[in-house]
Amino acid sequence: MPNRKWLPGGTGELDTARISDNALGEWYEHCGKPEPGTLSWDDYHAMLHAIEHSFRHLPDIHRFRYLHPVRLQHPEFGTGKPYEVPISYSDTASECEPVITIGGLINTKHRFDFLANDTSADLRIIAIDLAGRGGSGWLSEQSDYNIETYIEQLLQFMDHLGLSSCTLLGSSLGGSISIRLAARYPDRVNRIILNDSGPYIPVERRQRRATAIARHYVFDTPAGMFRKTAISARNSGPAPDAVLLYNHHHKTRWSNEENGRVYRHDIRAMLAYRSEATRSLDQWSYWDQLQCPVLLLHGLESDAMLDETIDRMKSNPQLSVIHVHDTGHTPSLSDGDLNRKIAEWVLNDRAYSQDFHFRSRYRPENIFYRI
Repeated sequence: MPNRKWLPGGTGELDTARISDNALGEWYEHCGKPEPGTLSWDDYHAMLHAIEHSFRHLPDIHRFRYLHPVRLQHPEFGTGKPYEVPISYSDTASECEPVITIGGLINTKHRFDFLANDTSADLRIIAIDLAGRGGSGWLSEQSDYNIETYIEQLLQFMDHLGLSSCTLLGSSLGGSISIRLAARYPDRVNRIILNDSGPYIPVERRQRRATAIARHYVFDTPAGMFRKTAISARNSGPAPDAVLLYNHHHKTRWSNEENGRVYRHDIRAMLAYRSEATRSLDQWSYWDQLQCPVLLLHGLESDAMLDETIDRMKSNPQLSVIHVHDTGHTPSLSDGDLNRKIAEWVLNDRAYSQDFHFRSRYRPENIFYRI
């Protein structure tokens, strides 16, 4: 049986990532510890099956119809009328404080499944796939992919859920969306959690990211997928194989044409980002308008959040900061201890008197995702 570890706080929540990795380890032992290079796609799906069945529960998946308005379409290349796009989301559907989670450029709603399980006693986690990502539909034109569109999606989404207000948790791009939405619609946002995101992202970092994502990749073997994604995965901090396999599985899909797995996002969304990444992201004017509490999760090895940016953010007296050690851009939100810390901040709704430094107590021994 998996070695279950109870989290601090007395709520009886389980460390989902540890349990999932133990389940994957049991599969690996049962199969005679095969070399990663010998694994087939059937093996890969058996591994995923073991991980999924280790969850106490997986959030239910739903859809709603986003109506893209004419005012957000290009005057020359737009359709000239509103059009619908199916948007996929997951929802733990509890009576707890609702937290809408918004991923980064290529993240999907499933990235937040570990957070949803670890905090189910305290938070209602509602994770959305932005248009062009995950299980959501694609927009008509490349120019339709922008922050204004994503804000409109979030507002319509909240109306669909019947939420007059909620907490927003945004990773990277999701954080940029959260800042602007909270500044312009303060009555709709109770608080925001920024996962290594802030009002300023330097152009150098944006361009490096734009170059990496606006390309087509084919993963023709499980080993190739593990190897090629391991380097990028290390930015999110120490994470066990189960977390990395689960997250990368949901960011990709099988392609019969390519005879391998490919990223499932709309490449035009990435090209739209690349066209905007020629300059730094500057949202200080929105930051100065914020009226709600803010929690910043800062990866100490991040190249997106500069020390001077964080220092300037501290002009907001409602800012709390958690510095996450051994982590770069956007912590994976799979560490049970950190997830509990996030839930405690939401429930206490009180700014920290000083920055908090978080060090994971768990150092996974990765077998498949070796750097």
